[in-house]
Amino acid sequence: MLTVKAFEHNKVNNTLHVVNDGEQAMAFLRREGEYAGVPRPDLVLLDLNLPRKDGREVLQEIKEDEELRRIPVVVLTTSEADEDILRSYNLHANAYVTKPVDFDQFISVVRQIDDFFVTVVRLPR
Repeated sequence: MLTVKAFEHNKVNNTLHVVNDGEQAMAFLRREGEYAGVPRPDLVLLDLNLPRKDGREVLQEIKEDEELRRIPVVVLTTSEADEDILRSYNLHANAYVTKPVDFDQFISVVRQIDDFFVTVVRLPR
């Protein structure tokens, strides 16, 4: 919910889709079931602490999938553990960002992610 509020506060022009767990995340990305017909995202903001299938498993599945692996994945999580950072990069995360506790700082981080991956970086179609 914090991410949704930050996007609203920043008036980010991108469409934000939110799912509640790792299984829903993969169904959304693969456009299965209730997610058939949804657009493929240009960027995934991934929390490591997802229920049912954690973010590490989701990241691994994304990067092993021929259709999904080119989608940039930014791990946006509360964990500052070196092992989580290392494992995320070993699983080919494009960036690892620790969520700031302060809402204003969090808004700044979301804005920087948006600016970088939407404005600066050139992504394949």
